[in-house]
Amino acid sequence: MNNKKNVVFICVHNSCRSQIAEALGKHFASDNYNFYSAGTETKPEINPDAVRIVKELYGIDMSKSQYSKTIDDIPAPDIVISMGCDVGCPYIGRKIDHDWGISDPTGKCDEQFIEVIRQIEKKIIESFVNR
Repeated sequence: MNNKKNVVFICVHNSCRSQIAEALGKHFASDNYNFYSAGTETKPEINPDAVRIVKELYGIDMSKSQYSKTIDDIPAPDIVISMGCDVGCPYIGRKIDHDWGISDPTGKCDEQFIEVIRQIEKKIIESFVNR
């Protein structure tokens, strides 16, 4: 029986930050948690820069194991984390437990992508590994 809590990372389009968080959550802490990502809207593909850089840094190919999905496509969450809502968090039918306030690197240079990815890694380790 699986007693692991379901952790869901939320952002509007579920194509970049939340996908990175799902991949890194699975990479660092899948023994104790089930990790998912979702949005209120979807994109046809995960951000190609996110896919490329996460693969370069961690050897994780998000394009093979993940896809853009909405909250209705995943199991009921125990913990919901917003990646950073800026104007307002999407409403998903329940409150957001944590807002990590991480900026969207879409359209920015690789160095800014790497900075965001490292911020997400640090939050994953603080929240789910070092507990």
